[in-house]
Amino acid sequence: MRTDLITPLKKWFTTSVHHSSSALEPRMDGPTYALLSKPAVIARFAASYRKRWTGKAKRCLGSAVAALGIAVTTISDPAAAAFAEKASLPTASEATRSHGKADPTTAWIRFCEQLPEECAINAREPTLVSLNPDIWAAITSVNERVNAMILAVTDQDHWGVVDRWDFPDDGMGDCEDIQLLKRKLLIKAGLPRRAMRMTVVIDELGAGHAVMMIRTDHGDFILDNKRDAVLPWKQTGYVYLKREGTESEAWVMLGDWAVPIVTVNR
Repeated sequence: MRTDLITPLKKWFTTSVHHSSSALEPRMDGPTYALLSKPAVIARFAASYRKRWTGKAKRCLGSAVAALGIAVTTISDPAAAAFAEKASLPTASEATRSHGKADPTTAWIRFCEQLPEECAINAREPTLVSLNPDIWAAITSVNERVNAMILAVTDQDHWGVVDRWDFPDDGMGDCEDIQLLKRKLLIKAGLPRRAMRMTVVIDELGAGHAVMMIRTDHGDFILDNKRDAVLPWKQTGYVYLKREGTESEAWVMLGDWAVPIVTVNR
């Protein structure tokens, strides 16, 4: 059993995205919050590295994800004002440049066939997020909290396949699954999907890896399950290959390198 996860998971379940239990606890009152507080439930999450959740445990995770989404949408509430005031905006940096179309991964194509709304382009949405302290606080909080909540595991260990893109509804997922959940929560918080692009890179190990790029008026920033800090794309050390486009469902090239057809890294 991954007993080392019990303390951080319990800490996450009993705190909000603003590091204050008062913001989350009222939204998880009654049986749901009581169940999430039980050590046995937390231990079961930690023990699920090689098996999927079913029944109550899966429903509990869904409740936690829902609570996180609700908490993010209320980041401008008076209770969260102090936290938002502390979130200084990042220094403006250079945006990425795309050139030409790129082929998405086969797993992405299958994901879009199952959930076409996740891949659609709404031309009425802005292509850039206008950053302010509230929005930056939401972005950094979601990145940190989802990283803590979802257990990183490869698709091979999880599903028995090399590459599969999906939401980590059972509490486990690899790089792209974790980023998809972050995007879903930030969309619920009011950020435009069109400005949050799934991106394929070569990581520090030379393997294919998926991150989420948020395109802003301060430059392009990366949400990554390998780190809690949200960094400008040039500071990650990755080689950027391709991402979702903003004008159509086609992907666009970000470099001149050979592009991996799968993202196998967790």
